[in-house]
Amino acid sequence: MTSEQFEYHLTGKEILEKEFKTGLRGYSPEDVDEFLDMVIKDYSTFTQEIEALQAENIRLVQELDNAPLRTSTQPAPTFQAAAQPAGTTNFDILKRLSNLEKHVFGNKLDDNE
Repeated sequence: MTSEQFEYHLTGKEILEKEFKTGLRGYSPEDVDEFLDMVIKDYSTFTQEIEALQAENIRLVQELDNAPLRTSTQPAPTFQAAAQPAGTTNFDILKRLSNLEKHVFGNKLDDNE
């Protein structure tokens, strides 16, 4: 959002310079001035915060515009090794591998040793 989209009715200076009519039983001018001082401080703080957020918003939009586009919304598939059954140890795996080699290669392994 840009500042053109917001319509500001008051500035801190306008609040400071505002004069109120006093009546016979009106508010205490000191209390009104004290309260308006707090309003001015808050109003100035809010204005600065809005400007900072607008600048950050513009920066982030530009950063997003310059970022490379993703062609897929799904993450790339990852390949994981099959989980070992519970209770499987390295010894069991080596024994199975040895049996598999004997089955596949047969006596050829014994001849090469």
